[in-house]
This record gives sequence, C-alpha cells and structure tokens, in this order.
Amino acid sequence: MTDRAVSVSQLNRYVKSLLEKDASLSRILVAGEISSFKPHPSGHFYFALKDNEAQVSCVMFKGQTASLKFVPENGLQVVVRARASLFERSGGFQLYVSEMNVLGKGDLHLAFEQLKARLEKEGWFDAANKRPLPVLPHRIGVVTSSSGAVIRDILHVLGRRFPNFRLVLHPVPVQGPGAAQAIAQAIRNMNKWQLADVLIVGRGGGSMEDLWAFNEEPVARAVHDSAIPVISAVGHETDFTICDFVADYRAPTPSAAAEVAMPAKADVLDKIAGYGQRMRKSVYYRLDTAHARLERARTTRVLVDPMELVNRRQMVVDMLAQRLTTAERGRLSSVSRRFSLICGKLDALSPLKVLSRGYGMVQDPVTGKSILSVDQVGEGSNLAVVLSDGTLDCLVEAVRHKEGEEPIHGS
Repeated sequence: MTDRAVSVSQLNRYVKSLLEKDASLSRILVAGEISSFKPHPSGHFYFALKDNEAQVSCVMFKGQTASLKFVPENGLQVVVRARASLFERSGGFQLYVSEMNVLGKGDLHLAFEQLKARLEKEGWFDAANKRPLPVLPHRIGVVTSSSGAVIRDILHVLGRRFPNFRLVLHPVPVQGPGAAQAIAQAIRNMNKWQLADVLIVGRGGGSMEDLWAFNEEPVARAVHDSAIPVISAVGHETDFTICDFVADYRAPTPSAAAEVAMPAKADVLDKIAGYGQRMRKSVYYRLDTAHARLERARTTRVLVDPMELVNRRQMVVDMLAQRLTTAERGRLSSVSRRFSLICGKLDALSPLKVLSRGYGMVQDPVTGKSILSVDQVGEGSNLAVVLSDGTLDCLVEAVRHKEGEEPIHGS
C-alpha cells in the first residue's frame, strides 16, 4: 500500500495542474457578495465571494487592483473575471481575480459616491472653506483643452463682457489616461507661479466616463489646496463632479464660468459712475453743511461783539464770588455759634465758677493735690483753701468725721 502513496505536495500539485488545464476555469466569470475583505499593505486584496449556499476564497494582486475605480467593501455585489487554481501550501481552492465590476450601479457610480462621502466627511465641501472670487480679476487662468469648444466659449464671453481682459491658458488633456494628473499639475503650476487671480477648471459635456478625470482625488486635492479661487465648469448644467463640490464656485457651463469670473465692463462703468455721483453728492452736502454752519457762526453775538462773551463770563465769575462770600459768612456764623455754645458749657463746668458761689477747694500746700477725704489729713496738718479771690493757709486743729462721730486727735 505504501508503494502507491503520494506526498501531500505531490497531490496538491497534481490537483492544481488539473484545474489549470481546464480551459473553462482559466477565465471564468463569477458573481457574488464580497465578504472578509482585507487589503494587504503589499497592495494585494484578499476576500471571499459568497452566495446563500457557498463561498470561495479570492485574491487580487496589486497589478490588477491599481486599475479599479472603486474600493471593494464587504457586502458589495460584484462580478469578477478570474482563473481557478489551488494554493499548494495550504491546499486551498481559490480564485485569482484579474477584473472586478460592480453589479447594479456600476463601478464609476460607486467610486463617485465613495470619494464624495469621504471628502465630505473630511470637510472639503464646507462653505466656510470657500474662498471669495475677486471682483475684477487682473488675470483669468483657464485649465482645459486648447482645442475644445470650452476655450472658444470662454474667449467669446470674456471678449463680449470685458474686451481688454487678460487670460492665461494652461492646456491639458481633459479625458483619458493621465488626464487627472495633468489637470492637478496644471492647477499646482498656476499657484506656484501665481499666474492668475482666479482659475476656471473645466471641459464640455459628455458621459460619466468622459468626465471622470474631474472625479479623481488628485484633481480634488489640487483644487482644495489651491490658494487661487477656483471656478469649476465641468460638463452641462445637470452634470456634477467631485471637482464641483470642492471648488469655490460651481458654474453650470464654461460660458457661465466666464460670466462669473469677469463682470461686464458696462456694468463696472455704470457702478463707477454711480459711486462718482454718490461721492459728489456727499461732498456737496458736506460743503453746504459747512457753509451753513459758517453763516450761523458769522451772525452769532460773540463774533459781532466779542466783549459780550467776556462780560458774560465776568458775570458768572461775580455770581460765583458772591456765592462764595455768602457761603463763607454762613460758615463763620455757624462756627461762631458752635464756639459760644462750647465756651458756655466749659464755663459751667469750670471749678472757678463753683468757687464764685462761695465754695472753696482744699489742697495739700506741698503737692497741690486736692483733699477729698478727712482720712487724708490729721490734726496739725497744714492745708491750703482756694477761694474765688485767693488762698487761705490753714492749720488743722481737729478732724471730725460725719455728724455724731468723735473727733480724731493726734497722737
């Protein structure tokens, strides 16, 4: 039995060769729903295709993924062109995908919606980021094809509206491979060399495939990063591109873009004439007002009789002086009354006032201190009795306390 056994690797190689020899499996179309999608850093895509009953592993290498307009995602219904084979190392059956297309809306519609949703989330469409267009640009830059009807329409409209305009054309391909990169580079060049005050970026109408260059991220990024205000004029009025949403202004047609970029010369001249008329009216009004003020000033009493102003001011000074004198007198009278009142109170409290009524004040003749109690003196003590008109030197012969008490005799 062991003589007929084969190794696992031999078995896998044999099965792989059988699968790859089958012509019907070399370029097979398979429809299904993407699941377990994993983009690898190498650029390869690993995923599975499934339906209600089964699933199959798939891989799409970097060389093929670069051609996709959209980003695969789980749940997306697609149809792939692939070859069926076996991965020898794991023995897993899988499809090697070379092409992928979306079922339903189509690849371009999905890619448009995906990029639009992502840029909108990042704030690229916010009105706050829109730059104002210059009122009267010195130079108008145009990024479009040099041979299409767009540049002719723009030249015609500008020549009609403002014959002495200045236009800087940066010719680019507007569709096909490399068109998006060329348009983006042209916008960057216009900014780098400061070639214009406003940019018109656009092309004529066409299918979604024809307009696709203006839906690619390089163009959107160049418009978003432009320091020069950008007017997007892609296709017809009903066409919308990513460039329209990112630009500072979206014109429905290239001709409309030219009208937005440059005002009509007649309108500008009318506006200037209107400003001039308003300025003259304003100057005349101010002159009339100043003249009226001058006439009023010339007839005022002050200028007719200058001394009247001095006399009026002198009257004011005299009035203030009179008020000051009156206030000073009132103040002095009030102070005098208060002084008399205080003097009366002090006089009533004065010891001399008491003495004038027949009272005397007893003092120690040595210290001058008042004697307030009989306990402070003894028999034979010397005292001074102060009266209102002089002083009596006295000798104490006896000391008596209150009535009824025995006299105190010295020892």
